Amino acid sequence: MNRPYFRMTAGFLFFLSLFCSFSLAAEEPDSGSMPCMVETSLWMIANLLPDPPDFYQLCLGYQLDEKNSIFLNGITWKYSAPLGIPMWDPSFGSPDEEYPGFVRGFGLGVGYQRFVWKGLFASLYAVPFMQNFYTSDDQRIQSGFQLYLQAQLGYQINFLHGRFFIKPAIYMNYWPINTNFPDAFQQKENNWPNYQPFEPHLNIGFRF
Repeated sequence: MNRPYFRMTAGFLFFLSLFCSFSLAAEEPDSGSMPCMVETSLWMIANLLPDPPDFYQLCLGYQLDEKNSIFLNGITWKYSAPLGIPMWDPSFGSPDEEYPGFVRGFGLGVGYQRFVWKGLFASLYAVPFMQNFYTSDDQRIQSGFQLYLQAQLGYQINFLHGRFFIKPAIYMNYWPINTNFPDAFQQKENNWPNYQPFEPHLNIGFRF
């Protein structure tokens, strides 16, 4: 994946959306008439790059009341370097930090979101991943398990009477469990932490 280019594009879209969030008055959706939600990540545009991450997300939600919602979150992705490399570090995107292959993960988890002030929200997610490890020529080596935890802080902008929305947010990621890495992959992992403290995201979705 062309990570530096993706970082630049993601950062621009995120901060543009964040500016719009605080510049526009958010509509208040009617949670009683449209309690169900479907959302996904705009970062899936990275799949159009020459070396795509094969990143796909589908998140199903249900709004319990005006402030609280629960989610079922399905994600799959491919990555070729440790997730703990900070996005602002010069090593981010460096070929020297890449595995001798790549990891493909499939995850299904749950989340909880609470609005704290108008469109401002905080969320917690836990996503267990089954991970497959591959050589650079697409030969599967072995499999492992990852528990991926996220804390999110963002702002939701609603459109068309709350039926559609966008959600720019900052994610703080932590994976306390990350098992069965091949030795050559683990050597790269050992150089970096098991957390990513700042990751911009931009989700879109609709209610029904």
